[in-house]
Amino acid sequence: MNIKPIVITLSLLLMSNSALADDDCDDPVSGWQPRENLRKQLEAKGWTVFRIKVDDGCYEVKGRDPDGNRVEAEYSPATFELMEMEREDDDDHDDDRRETSQSYSEQVNEERVSRKSIVKGRPRVTVE
Repeated sequence: MNIKPIVITLSLLLMSNSALADDDCDDPVSGWQPRENLRKQLEAKGWTVFRIKVDDGCYEVKGRDPDGNRVEAEYSPATFELMEMEREDDDDHDDDRRETSQSYSEQVNEERVSRKSIVKGRPRVTVE
C-alpha cells in the first residue's frame, strides 16, 4: 500500500481548515474597549460614524470615511484592529435615483388631484 497519497490528502485537509477559518473576532468580552473610544478614534481621523454594533464578536462600524465614501468596517473590540472594510461607491447613482423618484412622484400627485382640487385616495376624517 502506498502511503504517500494518504499523507498528501490529510495534509491538504488540515491546511484547508485553517484557510476556511472564519474572520470573526474572538476577543474575550472582559478585554473589550467601549464603543465610544472607537467612535472618538475614527472621528479624530475624519470619519463620520453613523452606527457601531456588535456582529460576530466584532465592532461593525457604518459611516463615511474622510473621502466621503460610505464604509462598513469591522474592528476587533479589544485592540481596535481593522479586520475587514467594504466601501460603497454608489454616491453617483443616488442622484439619478432621486431625480427619477421625484419626477415619478410629481406624476402620481398630478393624477391624484382632480379638477376640484380634491385629493383622491386619502381618507376623509370628520371630528364632531
